Amino acid sequence: MTRKSASPRPSFKSAAPRSAAQKAQSKAHSAARDQLPIQACIQPEVPVAANAVTLYSDGACDTQAGHGGWATILKYGEHTTELSGHAEATTNNRMELTGLLEGLRALKRPCQVRVVTDSQYLRKAFTDAWILRWLRGGWKTAGGDPVKNQDLWEALIVQARIHALTFVWVRGHTGHAENERVDELAVAERKKLRR
Repeated sequence: MTRKSASPRPSFKSAAPRSAAQKAQSKAHSAARDQLPIQACIQPEVPVAANAVTLYSDGACDTQAGHGGWATILKYGEHTTELSGHAEATTNNRMELTGLLEGLRALKRPCQVRVVTDSQYLRKAFTDAWILRWLRGGWKTAGGDPVKNQDLWEALIVQARIHALTFVWVRGHTGHAENERVDELAVAERKKLRR
């Protein structure tokens, strides 16, 4: 009985390290994607046909004192509404979520809402389906810890089933007029708690 010799194993070269130009291109592609309107992973139970609104939201927090402020601007056609508020014993992320939540709660009918935010935490929860993983996992993180701000996420899910949400990320403090304005309002609310 003759034995066939084993064919030589193919050699695999490790991937060449990416050049600085490739890394820069990848980063630019990611930044461009962030600024496109991306549909939320949760959509309304009843399709929303009209009423296009742009919602700008932000949060601010003095993490040592726990003083926080939130703000939102709603734009519908020629109409603009500004809302803001504050809270004690809070965090910046809670204020970011509250800004969006209060803006959505202010809408009187189902709307197509373009959410403009500088919070990757807020945006990615909806555009990268983190929120669905948290729901399926019983509100636990991948590491088994409880998801922070569950109460606000659950309230936002209720709103996402009413309004058709898309998210646009903008870098904070770069001269975007409405983003600068909501930041100014949120900081003003936070400062009220110093008095």
